[in-house]
Amino acid sequence: MISALFLAVSLPFLPPSQGEATGAPTPKAQDSQPASKPAKRSLPNIVLLFSDDAGYADFGFQEHVAKEMKSLTPHIDSIAAHGVRFTNAYMSGCVCSPSRAGMLTGRYQCRFGHENNIPPGYMKGGMELKEKTFADRLRALGYRTGMVGKWHLGYPEPYQPNRRGFDWFLGLLQGARPYFPMRRPTPHKVLQENGKALPEKGYVTDRFGDAAIRFLEEQGQKNPFFLYVSFTSPHGPLQAKPKDLKALEAIQPVKRRRYAGLIKSLDDNVGRILETLKATGLDKNTLVIFTNDNGGQTMTGAINTPLRGRKGQLWEGGIRVPMCMSWPGRIQAGSRITEPVISLDFLPTFVEMAKGQVDPAWKLDGVSLLPRLLGKQERLPERALYWRKGGPGNEIALRRGPYKLHFSNRKQSELAELYDLDKDIGETKDIAGEHRELVQELTKLLGAWEKELEAPRWGGRRKRRK
Repeated sequence: MISALFLAVSLPFLPPSQGEATGAPTPKAQDSQPASKPAKRSLPNIVLLFSDDAGYADFGFQEHVAKEMKSLTPHIDSIAAHGVRFTNAYMSGCVCSPSRAGMLTGRYQCRFGHENNIPPGYMKGGMELKEKTFADRLRALGYRTGMVGKWHLGYPEPYQPNRRGFDWFLGLLQGARPYFPMRRPTPHKVLQENGKALPEKGYVTDRFGDAAIRFLEEQGQKNPFFLYVSFTSPHGPLQAKPKDLKALEAIQPVKRRRYAGLIKSLDDNVGRILETLKATGLDKNTLVIFTNDNGGQTMTGAINTPLRGRKGQLWEGGIRVPMCMSWPGRIQAGSRITEPVISLDFLPTFVEMAKGQVDPAWKLDGVSLLPRLLGKQERLPERALYWRKGGPGNEIALRRGPYKLHFSNRKQSELAELYDLDKDIGETKDIAGEHRELVQELTKLLGAWEKELEAPRWGGRRKRRK
C-alpha cells in the first residue's frame, strides 16, 4: 500500500476534486478545456489499441509473421480479419515519446521540439501545451474521452492526460514500469486514476484491460466516445505471467519466450475489450484500431523480419508498424490498403468521422483516411513522409512513393542512400548511384522540411546506470 505521506508529497497530482473521481468524470473548470457540445448518438465510437515496442513479425495477421506467433494473437488478428490490414503503415517517430507526440497531435513532433524521449523525472515541460491532441478535438465535438495506460508525454500537472483532452485517465505517466506490483512505486511509475495513486496489486496488462472494460461498461449507450488504450506490453522488463511462460515453454531462447508471454497477455486483454464491445452492443458502431508505437525492439526479443533495423533507428524496422482497423458494415472485411499511411493521419480521420472540419490553422501533417476506408477513394494521393532523429545533423529520412531516401548520420557522412521499398523492403540494395537526379530532388524536399523544424528541447543519450 502506498503511504499517505507518499501520496501527499511525491506525486505531481491534479487537484483533489479531480483525483477523487472513480468513474469517467466530467472535467472541472480548471482543466481549461472547452465544454463538450451535444453530439448525435449515431456518431461512431473510436477505440485505439496501442502496443509498445512490438516486432513487425510478431502478430498473426502480418504477412511475414514469425512461425511461433502465427496462432498467438487470435484476438488482434480478428481485427484485421473483420476489417483492413495496412501493409505500409508508419509511426512518425522511432522511439516511444516522440511517436506518441506526433500521433496525438497529427503534426510532426519535430516541429515542436519533441524529438527525443522525455528523460525520467524531467519536470521542466513535456509535449508543447499549444499543441492540441485528438482527445481535445473529439471532446470539442461532443465525445467522451478516456485513456488507459502509458502516457510518456510530460510529468508536471499541466502536461498530464486530464489536462490534454482526456475526461478520464487510468495509467502511468512514465514510459515503462514492472508488470508485477512494486514495493516502492515512484511517482511517475505508480498507476493513478485522474491524479490519485492506486494500490499496487495485480498484473499491469490485466489492470489496463480491466480499466478499458470499465470505461466501456460505464459509457453504455451515452454520447459517442473515444478510448485510447496504451499498453506497455511488450516493452521491457520481460516479466510474463508464469502460466503464460509455462504454456509457451517450447519457444526458445528464453528471452524470446518471455517476450512472447507479454504478447500473449496483450492479446488476451485485447480479446476481453473486443468481447465487451460485442456484449454491450457497441461494436456495431465502433471503429477499432490496433497498431504499435514504433519499430520492434529486437534487443528484448522482438522480430522485425523482413525489415532492416529496430526501435531507435530510421530504417524500416524502426518506423514501420503493424496496423489494422475494423468497423462493421463500413470497412470491407479482409481488405488491404497498400499505400503508405502514418499515425499523423489519425487525428484528421477522427475529426471527419465525428462530422467536424479540420481548420487549416491547425497546420496538420496528416490526411483523413476516411474516404479510403469507406471505399470512396481508390488510392491515397502520393505524398512525402518524413522522419528525423536526434536533431540537426543526425539521422534523417524521407519516403515518397516506393522510394526511401536515408541519411544514416550526417555528422559522419553526407552520402544519401536510396531504396526501392516495393522491390526491396529489407533495404539491402542502395540504388542512389543509379538515380542521381531523384536523390537530388528528394534531398531538396528533405532539406526544405528540415528548415521548418525546431531543435530538440531535451534529450540526447543518457548514460546507462551500471
